[in-house]
Amino acid sequence: MQLSTDSEVIVRATAGVVAAHADEITTLFYRRMFEAHPELLNVFNRAHQVQGDQPKALAASVVAFAVHLIDPDAPDFSPVMRRIAHRHVSLGISARQYTIVGRYLLAAVDDVLGDAITPAVHAAWDEVYWLFGCSLIAEEARLYADAGTDPDHPWRPHRVVDRVEEARDVISLILEPVDGRRAPHRIGQYVAVAVDLPDGTRQPRQYTISSSTPEAALRVTVKRVRGADGAPDGQVSTWLHENAHVGTVLDVSQPAGDLLLDDSDDALVLISAGIGITPVAAMVGDLARRRPDRSVRLFHVDREPETHALVSDVRAHAQRLSDVRTLTWYSASEAEGPAVRSGRMDLTDIDLPPTPRVFLCGPLPFMQAIRNALTARGIAPDRIDYEVFGPDLWARQPKTAAA
Repeated sequence: MQLSTDSEVIVRATAGVVAAHADEITTLFYRRMFEAHPELLNVFNRAHQVQGDQPKALAASVVAFAVHLIDPDAPDFSPVMRRIAHRHVSLGISARQYTIVGRYLLAAVDDVLGDAITPAVHAAWDEVYWLFGCSLIAEEARLYADAGTDPDHPWRPHRVVDRVEEARDVISLILEPVDGRRAPHRIGQYVAVAVDLPDGTRQPRQYTISSSTPEAALRVTVKRVRGADGAPDGQVSTWLHENAHVGTVLDVSQPAGDLLLDDSDDALVLISAGIGITPVAAMVGDLARRRPDRSVRLFHVDREPETHALVSDVRAHAQRLSDVRTLTWYSASEAEGPAVRSGRMDLTDIDLPPTPRVFLCGPLPFMQAIRNALTARGIAPDRIDYEVFGPDLWARQPKTAAA
């Protein structure tokens, strides 16, 4: 996968200016595309559009891909590509939608950059887009085929067979496919759930599969998002809390996600905040079943005990591990104990294995702070994995100096 010689010269010369205007380009692109194709609003998270997160994530991805094409020293882009592809198959993205995206994205580049975009420059960036798009189309086709999913019919009806109140504003839904054919998942994966909202719109949201046995019924654990500081309540989480009861049928995607629990002998450090405990709960359950001898450190922070979801599950599974240490912080509670502290998570004085594999899940600012603390203690960045739901605004920022 590489640019033609002529296009490489042009992209190298113009990457800096495109990067400088990337957010403006993608914001204009989404607005125009949705005006012309409102049906695509049923695929994209509307909240991320309003907040501006999705345009920023797309801008970062396209620029990073372009730099990857022209700079031999740029970071490997394939992990980012795989993660995007998994997101796309969970949302039912189809190959034909890339033609729509390409048309409006390149038109936005032309309009924002104006006279700087000659026909040759337009053609070079069109080539960048289609190398990007075709790589994703191929990977997504493979993922659909591996799962036995028809890309034209990516949603499978699932019935809620049980509902568990896990904590304040947190429920778990146990889902069984209506046709009886369970799709096995891998520990760490997620599904998207799409619901038809009262205003007539349809919205998908992605939820970690919190069940720890791949062949078991799907369990998704949903925190009700309550609006704060003028932001509205979460549309899908509110609908699920109010309407998803035993017997309700929901549209569910194939399991997706490439951030998986590895099977090495490395010590594991699993760090979570709030509802970010969902993949950790699945991982600890899997470890208790298959690898109870693996060294594990469990660090979690929550607001208070009443909001701490899946805590009973995690503790029960942890008791079956031969080498495990747990520590929980409560930021709005004075609760204290042998394995409980009050306040924000602080790993300064915590014993850590020398070369662990680390997994983070929680709000982005939390993960950024914890990652910085871990690297300051000598843990290599490439040994720290993280899960972000929604647009990934933590992608490595590419250098455009080569442009």
